[in-house]
Amino acid sequence: MAKDTQVNSQGATEKPPTTVQEAGRKGGRRVKEKYGQAFYVEIGKKGGRMIAENRGSEYYAEIGKKGGETVRQRHGSEFFATIGKKGGDEVKRRHGPEYYSTIGKKGGEAPRRTDKRRTPITPTTPTV
Repeated sequence: MAKDTQVNSQGATEKPPTTVQEAGRKGGRRVKEKYGQAFYVEIGKKGGRMIAENRGSEYYAEIGKKGGETVRQRHGSEFFATIGKKGGDEVKRRHGPEYYSTIGKKGGEAPRRTDKRRTPITPTTPTV
């Protein structure tokens, strides 16, 4: 008898009920087979646009901050330096060390943007 079958009270064999997790996994595989991975990319972008329209760009800043805080609590602050170094090493491996010089020059030539989220600090004179 196969591992995934059970004997019921009448002596007949039957498969155990599918869990929600298994059903979701099967459905996801089926959709991927039918529509391909590009479908997921497309619906992800649509979902992202809808969230930005409905909740505003501040929402992404908020969830990013929460996610970063969770990562910091789990792995410590040094983790960010470690993954940043790994990323930088990979960029250097793929594009060569001169890549940083090239993008640095482009960044220096780009017009400066003002950060709209920050409010300017205006000096105040103390009242006596």
